Amino acid sequence: MDETVHVSPHRLTGHVTLVTLEDVRRQIGRTGQDFPLDLAGVTRLDMSGAWLLAQGGRSLTGADDAQMRLIEAVRDAMRSGIVVKDRSALQRVGDAVVAVGAAPGRALRNLAQGLGFVGLVMARLAGTAWHPGRFRITALVHHMQAVGLSAIPIVALMGFLIGIVLAFQGAAQLQQFGAEVFVVDLIAVSILRELGMLLTAIIVAGRSASAFTAAIGSMKMREEIDAMRVLGLDTVDLLVLPRLLALVIVLPILGLVADLAGLFGGGLMAWTQLGISPSQFRSQLLANTDATQALVGLSKAPVFAAIIALVGCQQGLLVKGDAESLGMRTSRAVVIAIFLVIAVDAVFSVFFAVWEV
Repeated sequence: MDETVHVSPHRLTGHVTLVTLEDVRRQIGRTGQDFPLDLAGVTRLDMSGAWLLAQGGRSLTGADDAQMRLIEAVRDAMRSGIVVKDRSALQRVGDAVVAVGAAPGRALRNLAQGLGFVGLVMARLAGTAWHPGRFRITALVHHMQAVGLSAIPIVALMGFLIGIVLAFQGAAQLQQFGAEVFVVDLIAVSILRELGMLLTAIIVAGRSASAFTAAIGSMKMREEIDAMRVLGLDTVDLLVLPRLLALVIVLPILGLVADLAGLFGGGLMAWTQLGISPSQFRSQLLANTDATQALVGLSKAPVFAAIIALVGCQQGLLVKGDAESLGMRTSRAVVIAIFLVIAVDAVFSVFFAVWEV
């Protein structure tokens, strides 16, 4: 098959396709824009060739009806998708102003959508409490194992390392004042009250929120959720409530694991760096730290769990029918969940400080 193209001064012959596109572009450039181009000798024209011929507003003659229809269709598509390459500074400023003005409205819509989803889940939860026979215990146990038991190693390792870092950094500062023993109080208050639960929630947000979104979003792409609705099954009861309750149950346990691992890591570092024996560490811990510190930290766990589960499930239900949407929603679920966890933790800190807890 002849895949060559020939251009006489104003006449094009042969194939004008993707294969010969560069040759056509180079040879047409020599003919000038002011003269019509005769296409009577063109034996084959594809979309790439039509795109090249449609550019520049050059007059075209000699093409058959099919070729002209293809070229005109490409021209219409190019006109409908106007791309301004050389925009003025005023246009760029206008675009920036429009984007800034649209952001609050988009944020309010997302907030209203999230609050509506929370209300729907609370209504379904109340209905399930009134009719407990509808609840799927098997799904609850499965999700408890997925988000709880399998997360214990990484949570324990995180807590252990945080305890080591706090002890090491605290010792370096407190040694200057001869107050090494107070590193125990630093470790206990920091881990039990704030860092243990907060960092556990952040790890779970990155791990479970993305998993919830990916699982539900994949079902959405495969139209399994549509099939559930056709069968009269409630997707919130089936998909959201088991994940929500599983996370509410296991997150306090994971937080406690992080607390214990952090105290162990801090005690180990205090023993090796400062010479504070395990018995001294335990005595100082019990003397100056009461159970209130641990309860303050663990009291945040149900709220953090609800945020992570609701964000992950909602983003999964918002997935469209393509992989790009699934990836975007998965990333967004992690970002939103972590942001909300940190923001709510700040609110808790202010609340407990005001009430002197």
